Amino acid sequence: MRAVVQRVRRAEVAVNAEADRQITGAIEAGFLVLLGVGREDNAEDARLLAEKIAALRVFPDEAGKLGRSLQDNGFSALVVSNFTLYGDCRKGRRPDFGYAAPGPQAESLYTAFVGELKALGVPVQTGVFGADMQVTLINDGPVTLLLDSKKLF
Repeated sequence: MRAVVQRVRRAEVAVNAEADRQITGAIEAGFLVLLGVGREDNAEDARLLAEKIAALRVFPDEAGKLGRSLQDNGFSALVVSNFTLYGDCRKGRRPDFGYAAPGPQAESLYTAFVGELKALGVPVQTGVFGADMQVTLINDGPVTLLLDSKKLF
């Protein structure tokens, strides 16, 4: 399972780009999490990644150091599914998405990840799994981290 985690001042996700635009999730301070699920991922990957993200200390503490987490601050997470995180661009000009989990498996583990974050006390908003979405954010810092449940990076 892979995540791009961005510290944000605010973020929202919407579906239907035209006149019928619908915001499906919006947060103030916290994390925008773009989440990709791989073929070899399971519920343990969802649990481990949720625990890591909830406890990441990348928010300023009283001394101005990065010493506080989502949990410490009571901040929220906006979780958006993103299978392209498993795009392999090493050959050619078109990404190979063969490492991404098929839809039903990915949706189940995406839902499990969201549930794990909620169980850790993190308020969570989401996009619509598999939909074409538009994400708007105000990046804070910027602080952007790449995480992989298999610790490949």
